[in-house]
Amino acid sequence: MLDDLLAHPGVIEEAEVRGPVGLLAFHGGSLERGTDVVARLAAERAGATYYAIRQPDDLRWHVPSTRIDPAHSPTLAAVLDHIDVAVAVHGYGRDGHWTTLLLGGSNRDLAAHLRAHLAPALPDYTVVDRIDDIPRELRGLHADNPVNRPRRGGVQLELPPRVRGMGPFWDGDGPLAPGRLRPHTEALVAALAAALATW
Repeated sequence: MLDDLLAHPGVIEEAEVRGPVGLLAFHGGSLERGTDVVARLAAERAGATYYAIRQPDDLRWHVPSTRIDPAHSPTLAAVLDHIDVAVAVHGYGRDGHWTTLLLGGSNRDLAAHLRAHLAPALPDYTVVDRIDDIPRELRGLHADNPVNRPRRGGVQLELPPRVRGMGPFWDGDGPLAPGRLRPHTEALVAALAAALATW
């Protein structure tokens, strides 16, 4: 499925290889809006490696993480071979979780480290790193999930719309100047970058 998505007109696969920590956004562009922006900016600030798949505005094709196979992407394979640990940035929306960030994935020490940085930076949100408190389908523990393929595994960071700068919470604020982020998104990016730079 991944090779079909990457061959679709308008889909962009991009990578910037830097340090041994990787920020990944498999569902960027129109699908899980803002995830590629958060991953790219945090990676730049932390000196981390960045990988994303960005879909055009007229496409919303969800390939499950467990079907994102590096065998179908030399770029992704090279990124996963380069990094030691990953954070995959995802978007989700669910009743009762509109202000909840979830930290799944196989590297539980990194999840706790991220929570220690994200929670104080985002006081309007709940940051959950206890795996039993994360809905099973959002835990990101499957061995085929690319976030778990680096040598030291990784963390699946699930972000609700508001912290990505979307939704009715921000509707009254009007458009932003180019390159500007909503306040909560800027706080998220800064805290994520700080956490990864000190990992």
